Amino acid sequence: MAHKNTTVVGHPLVQHKLSIMRDISTPTAKFRQLLREISLLLAYEVCSDLETEQVDIKTPLETAKMPKLEGKKLCFISILRAGNGLLDGMLDLVPSARVGHVGLYRDPKTLIPIEYYLKLPDQLEERLSIVVDPMLATGNSAAAAVQRIKDAGAKRIKFVCLLAAPEGLEAFSEQHPDVPIITAAVDRELNDHAYILPGLGDAGDRMYGTK
Repeated sequence: MAHKNTTVVGHPLVQHKLSIMRDISTPTAKFRQLLREISLLLAYEVCSDLETEQVDIKTPLETAKMPKLEGKKLCFISILRAGNGLLDGMLDLVPSARVGHVGLYRDPKTLIPIEYYLKLPDQLEERLSIVVDPMLATGNSAAAAVQRIKDAGAKRIKFVCLLAAPEGLEAFSEQHPDVPIITAAVDRELNDHAYILPGLGDAGDRMYGTK
């Protein structure tokens, strides 16, 4: 069962594309294309409550007040490397967004996230930060990345993933109850190697054709 701060995007197009991505026979190029397409639909959901303000717009016929996004441009922050697959599609929808990166890898024995890269836009405290990573498995890496982003000044954060495990949702929400999670699916459980079941394998490897 999803945590109370979790939104599962059940749109038929999202679920259809996700099912194709799960298929072991789906090739790298198709997997990458589908991830980009799903990220557009997830971005539509995560941006549904952005604040707007009324501004004067001169149309070919008259001047009228129309809504435009208010405040500082939002920020997409990718957890490397697999997060870039979601990032690219979201930038198609919001090309003016600022972009940050957090580099983390999971120690294969302890499963503890280790940071190796951090580059974030300025004035995070005035922006909505949308953190993206395809898989929320143990939740350790995502929670660590969000904590670094908070340490850098971010006040408003959302987390977007393709798949989540119940264990990851619980661990992440325990550390960051103020951060909403938007995902395409909550799967059954983690296996002994902390892979999501039924899942889709390693998102980064399938996206880039590596092992």
